[in-house]
Amino acid sequence: MRVLVVYESMFGNTRDVALAVADGLRAHVAVDVIEVGEAPAAVPPDVAMLVIGAPTHAHGMTTPSSREDAARRAGERLVSRGIGVREWLGGLQPSGAPLPAAVFDTRIKGPGFLWGSAAKSAEKLLAGAGLRMVDVPHSFLVGGPTGEPFDRLEEGELDRARAWGAELASSASPAAVRTG
Repeated sequence: MRVLVVYESMFGNTRDVALAVADGLRAHVAVDVIEVGEAPAAVPPDVAMLVIGAPTHAHGMTTPSSREDAARRAGERLVSRGIGVREWLGGLQPSGAPLPAAVFDTRIKGPGFLWGSAAKSAEKLLAGAGLRMVDVPHSFLVGGPTGEPFDRLEEGELDRARAWGAELASSASPAAVRTG
């Protein structure tokens, strides 16, 4: 049994959160962390839970045009250079029984209603693909839209991600999924 963490990241923040979530999970279960461009088209049969992470762009999941804009701004720091989570989930092949899943995003610090959430958009796609959510979508915060620390995680967010990963580990079996 293992957990597969798939992430999309432009500036490296979502990757860092994915790695921290994996650290929290790893204390309890085996974990693989994969950038979305390298993720398999079908979830392997030995995966007990899928965790998805994506940056929030324009109130939701990235699009080809929002990724192009982020790539220009990120320059050499660009992490995800191919498809995004939206496209990967759109082509994801179900793996039989409903697989437990969890989702997170990175977004600008401030009210969620103002900046939106890629995680909430991804949750809908995951449910549509027949996956069962084990927790509500989580957001990890980066600095504001301009000036320092614009594209950096807020203090304490990686610790919060590790703690969430440890919580998710108890949900890595199909019997422990959230309903509703």
